[in-house]
Amino acid sequence: MVDEREELPQIEAKDVRKARKAELVEWCENFGLDSSGKVDELRKRLISFIESEEYLVLEEERPEQPERKQYQVYLYSLDGGILDVLDLPPIFRSEVRPDLIKRAVDAFRANRRQPYGPSPRSGLRHSVSWWGKGRGVSRVPRLKDSRRAAQAPGTVGGRRAHPPRPERDWSKKLNRKERRLARASALAATANETLVAERGHRFQEGISLPVVMDRKVEDLKSTREAEELLQRLGLYEDVARAAVKKVRAGRGKMRGRRYRRKRGPLLVLPRDCTGGRAFRNLPGVDVIDPSGLNAEVLAPGGMPGRLALFSQNTLNEIGSWSS
Repeated sequence: MVDEREELPQIEAKDVRKARKAELVEWCENFGLDSSGKVDELRKRLISFIESEEYLVLEEERPEQPERKQYQVYLYSLDGGILDVLDLPPIFRSEVRPDLIKRAVDAFRANRRQPYGPSPRSGLRHSVSWWGKGRGVSRVPRLKDSRRAAQAPGTVGGRRAHPPRPERDWSKKLNRKERRLARASALAATANETLVAERGHRFQEGISLPVVMDRKVEDLKSTREAEELLQRLGLYEDVARAAVKKVRAGRGKMRGRRYRRKRGPLLVLPRDCTGGRAFRNLPGVDVIDPSGLNAEVLAPGGMPGRLALFSQNTLNEIGSWSS
């Protein structure tokens, strides 16, 4: 009986009011309640059960989480339970430098930027002549056999005065030590619950950040298994948040980037494992190996505090880096 109570979900009335029908049915089945009926009926049934004495007894008998100190995280199993308490590597104790993270992200973006500009003959493909001075009209080139001005800036079909130059160098330099320090700072921000919440990520209260999972997560093979794991950890709501697709404002919708969506969790797994393929199809989820971590991946847009999930192996590999 004790093992069954450990698996029962810990929910509140506000969670019931926001939940969908599938979650309501699952909670009713876990608590042994009738799972038939409409959404409003399920919500009333669950709320009345939560406010009853039977649920309060279950809450009192629920085992407490083991204590953890600063810079310590829980090691979660695939069932969502706590296996152990781990010490975070020293790199997670670095100072969070938003200015340095922003500079590094700007450099990454600038170095990917593609040069652009008009053709050298744009706006100059006219047969024009100049009338000279003293005729009481502006001194601009005009089409032959016509009075219409052409080719000069400010005329119809004329060239631009100061167009963008294809030969311009958009790249930005960043010192190697600055780049590494920005990465360490962005990693430290993933352990800050306040910064992660300010980015808009949604996670279960009481979960330790960053989320560290058992090595078995690397052996997951299907997206369904990945979804169930995130639901047990209380992180699937963040994936649902990133699934919302909105139309971009401005000209970008005409230039191949019509839609935009929010960034979801970042999953750090070894390169050669099946777990990455199980997670990569979820909306908003990025899967990367430790060697690919940088400030832009850990702090998209230069805003630190991304919700990050590590396997125990990748956390040990990061622990071998110098802080």
